[in-house]
Amino acid sequence: MRKTFELEDLDCANCAMKMENAIRGIEGVKAASVSFITQKMTVETEEGADFDAVMKKAVKLCRRIEPDCVIKL
Repeated sequence: MRKTFELEDLDCANCAMKMENAIRGIEGVKAASVSFITQKMTVETEEGADFDAVMKKAVKLCRRIEPDCVIKL
């Protein structure tokens, strides 16, 4: 499954890169992309992975990296 989400208040490109790398490390994630310019995040999971569980972990990781950033699920 692949979904794109809008981001709100992502403040820097470095934080976007850190978020992207952290999401890629979640079990079941096939690909991840976080764009500071477009303020969008795309997450693609492997077949059979629980997308909701992956997104819960992704949101938690992103809050640690950029506490003010909101992922519009």
